[in-house]
Amino acid sequence: MKKIKVLVVDDSAVIRQTLKEILSKDSSIEVIGTASDPYVAAEKIAHELPDVITLDVEMPRMDGITFLRKLMSQHPIPVVIISSLTAKGTETAIQAMEYGAVSVLKKPGLSSDLNGVAAHIIIAEIKAAGKATVKRRSTSQRSSSAIAAKGKKVFDESMAQTTNKIIAVGASTGGTEAILEFLKAMPMDTHGIVIVQHMPEIFTRSFAERLNQICDITVKEASHGDTVLRGRALIAPGNKHMILQRSGARYYVALHDEPPVNRHRPSVDVLFSSVAKFAGKNAIGAIMTGMGADGAKGMLEMKNAGAYTIAQDEKSCVVYGMPNEAIKLGGVSKILPLEGIARHINHSIHQ
Repeated sequence: MKKIKVLVVDDSAVIRQTLKEILSKDSSIEVIGTASDPYVAAEKIAHELPDVITLDVEMPRMDGITFLRKLMSQHPIPVVIISSLTAKGTETAIQAMEYGAVSVLKKPGLSSDLNGVAAHIIIAEIKAAGKATVKRRSTSQRSSSAIAAKGKKVFDESMAQTTNKIIAVGASTGGTEAILEFLKAMPMDTHGIVIVQHMPEIFTRSFAERLNQICDITVKEASHGDTVLRGRALIAPGNKHMILQRSGARYYVALHDEPPVNRHRPSVDVLFSSVAKFAGKNAIGAIMTGMGADGAKGMLEMKNAGAYTIAQDEKSCVVYGMPNEAIKLGGVSKILPLEGIARHINHSIHQ
């Protein structure tokens, strides 16, 4: 079996060595080199092309975001951002995903992480990135002024006495851009949306805030007990399972710390299963790009409960794992390209 060739780029010699030791534990991964900054990385890429690059954000001579933009505009290679999880850095990490990084991970600690959960997550994400399809991107940045200047009308909670439909979305690798594309196409009066995106703790809040600036609808990181409202999307916090519950006509979300499911917390299966139970035929489910099978069983439960279910097609996925598993299990009513999912949902609801 062909090994996934990885180049590790980080200004810390300790982190470079730690990542090399973690990745070398998997026989399907080969670390072909390390680099202390993007200039050294460019020289190594010219010598031997990696399948995946791990990239820090803050580095000397050239920051990781600038290097990522150049790389994705000239020679796209799957990039996994491995950065320190600090409130200061999360905005930059979210920006990295907008520029084409397939995922963002927490920087590992020292020897305690070599055989722990962090190591397993890093290995899994590198494998997912090795299967990812990345496209060339323009070096132009989104207009931050246009985003900031948009005067958004927030849907008043008192206007939404009942959410008649629940739209449930699950995604993993490549999902940040897919969810952005999906939510940008949703109208302000859309039915309530609940989302699980596999993402580390702390990043989900910045991700939600970023989406809230860009999209017409309101987007927020879910809090325990939040009501599911028209015109609002709730994103499960990192390291918390999110489930849908119902009290009379009111749908709301609950968060809990039960063990990971399919190695993930939050888990798409956990969310979808609760949607099947409490919303049934009043729900629409969408499973998007991502590695593994999380969400496949939950989507089948939704379909069996009468929900309408959609999977993103292979061509528009970064990784066709989760949608494919849901399709193979028989839990999908419709297969669509990413750009058609929101339009199809809106049409289906208003038929």
